Amino acid sequence: MSAGLSRVFVARLAGTAVFDPNGDQVGRVRDVVVIMRADRPPGVIGVVAEVPGRRRIFLPITRITAVDTGRVITTGLLNIKRFEQRPGETMVLGELLDRQISTTEGMLDATVVDVGIEQTRTGDWVIAKLAVREGTGRFRRRGPTRVLDWFDVVGLMTVSAEQGAETLLASLADLRPADLAGVLHDLSEKRRAEVAAALDDERLADVLEELPEDDQVEIIGNLAAERAADVLEAMGPDDAADLLAELPTDQAEALLALMEPDEAAPVRRLLSYSEDTAGGLMTSEPVILGPDTTVAEALAHVRNPDLSPAVAAVVYVCRPPLETPTGRFLGMVHIQALLRDPPSALVSGMLDQNIDPLRPGQSLAAVTSHLATYNLVAAPVVDEAGRLVGAVTVDDVLDHLLPEDWRESGGEVEVSDAS
Repeated sequence: MSAGLSRVFVARLAGTAVFDPNGDQVGRVRDVVVIMRADRPPGVIGVVAEVPGRRRIFLPITRITAVDTGRVITTGLLNIKRFEQRPGETMVLGELLDRQISTTEGMLDATVVDVGIEQTRTGDWVIAKLAVREGTGRFRRRGPTRVLDWFDVVGLMTVSAEQGAETLLASLADLRPADLAGVLHDLSEKRRAEVAAALDDERLADVLEELPEDDQVEIIGNLAAERAADVLEAMGPDDAADLLAELPTDQAEALLALMEPDEAAPVRRLLSYSEDTAGGLMTSEPVILGPDTTVAEALAHVRNPDLSPAVAAVVYVCRPPLETPTGRFLGMVHIQALLRDPPSALVSGMLDQNIDPLRPGQSLAAVTSHLATYNLVAAPVVDEAGRLVGAVTVDDVLDHLLPEDWRESGGEVEVSDAS
């Protein structure tokens, strides 16, 4: 591999576009894989790249022809088999950043903040430099940063008993929750717990919603109970209920007891429904408006960037109270209708009342058929008293139709029959 740069620092390489020889982008760099060696610098064996479908694949270093500012170029031959880390392999971003080391010149308690790789005269790529910051733990930010030769560092091959994650997270700051979830999934359990501990509650909640259930349970189980309750509060009630349903009953009840009562109440209601019914699938926080709301006000609500596209596609008009369970459900308004009418018009004048709402006890098959029959991305769920208790969105349905490991399969799944 020829290099446009004599040295590449891996933290800056994260997210770099990967191109084939024709200049077409085929993915992005997510990590660099090395083999640790006791008597010589660790050798770079390849790059982990993310290709469309959120699949992470391995690019051997021999198939990378150039590394330049803002790009990595491959030979064009890609093995799309999902990357799995092998024994003896070390992930530079995932495992070496934030590792605690000392130096041969007597400097103690330093932390790795970046790793420089270089190509040798023989064409091999190795770790040649380490950017370190004096101090560890909460004192790490106070020390100066220095670039050291690999030979001047002691302890790089030793896994720290307690390893932070600030530098790793800084290199991944621009990732969407679903992409960061993919990074966490590929880490060891120990490293996953360290990264989760370093995330703030809102960011961790967003990431948990994108992880497989086993990872969710593991991460929540490694958090202190009070922190776990805070993270559950930051999750959507439907996602929090799904996670709690995977925990032992006593553990789930203990976490619910630690949550704020107003946050725990909708989660408890969702847990009362079977997971394969409309009640178990729904979110209890759709966009709910009163009948005297104007189009302009309704559009302001659905512009909220925290809403998923499916949730923002429909508003539900109800009598007060406007939190589930609401007053009497009056009807729903599709976003297309809001865009066609003048800003001063009232939502009560454009209700779609031609489609019966779902009932909480209806089965997954019935919900799927309902959405498909009426070409809906979301549908209201109303109880026997005529109150809106939630809304089922198409993404909730897909989560239950797809196999449990669909998040790990890189987009290649066989959908089961819902009937």
